[in-house]
Amino acid sequence: MAYNFKEMMNKPERLLPGHRMCAGCGAPIALRNVLKALKEEDHAVICNATGCMEVSSFLYPYTAWKDSYIHNAFENAAATCSGVEAAYRAMKKRGKLDGTFKFIAVGGDGGTYDIGFQSLSGAMERNHDMVYVCYDNEAYMNTGIQRSSATPMFADTTTTPVGTLSAGKPQNRKDLTEIIAAHHVPYAAQTTFVQNFKDLHLKSEKAIYTPGAAFLNILAPCPRGWRYNTPDIIDICKAAVETCFWPLFECFNGEKWVVNYVPKEKKPIEDFLKLQGRFAHLFKPENEFLIGEIQAEVDRRWEALLTKTNW
Repeated sequence: MAYNFKEMMNKPERLLPGHRMCAGCGAPIALRNVLKALKEEDHAVICNATGCMEVSSFLYPYTAWKDSYIHNAFENAAATCSGVEAAYRAMKKRGKLDGTFKFIAVGGDGGTYDIGFQSLSGAMERNHDMVYVCYDNEAYMNTGIQRSSATPMFADTTTTPVGTLSAGKPQNRKDLTEIIAAHHVPYAAQTTFVQNFKDLHLKSEKAIYTPGAAFLNILAPCPRGWRYNTPDIIDICKAAVETCFWPLFECFNGEKWVVNYVPKEKKPIEDFLKLQGRFAHLFKPENEFLIGEIQAEVDRRWEALLTKTNW
């Protein structure tokens, strides 16, 4: 698939300035670039679960979205999107609609990994011609930085606070991309903001224009929850990829696995952790051994992924 960065970025904006998202937030960067993959002549319907992106981009009667937009409850963005897609197919078959519409459900990790997982799984299993986009900021950021099942081990959150009796969240994060791939959907992929957005743009185009269900999991850092300086967002995403904390990969039909980037020299996990205040406690002498536990889990998952791809 040919890629022209200048051409992609010169496309008309479909997520407009003026929304209320925080400076340095990954969510609007993710969605803005996903929508760049749409052909200019195609229409889109966005089904947005409650969360940061919803409360900050759509405050009736004002909206930052140029396409049709539906605000859903936390738990049913995928269900609503699949229903609208089914109605579209029926009306198109009867000659009641012209033009091409694409259907995109959007949710944060709280509304995707946890609260909305049941409806997401159902929509994927039914193979609706839609894309579910998760902007994964690794906690319930909209409601106060509570831990989610996407939160990494030992992260400091308001429900797993660091203290004398706690080193942060004690559990490992759920691997949702692999779980969705296990539904044998036509396309599932993991990406973030690296390489002039090439990986994000190409995967968004594949997800939108592959017939059937598709899932995009996009690492989208949160300055409030992760506690970083807003200009550092791209460096954090790069470190996530270079340390293999967040591998770039895609899966076709639950069978063909492709790793899109293998670091020439895999960086230590400290390079990712040290950029974020939520992990500052790990660099105290009494906690440094915990970094080794995170490193071991990152290594285990990376090797398991390479095995799937026969690397």
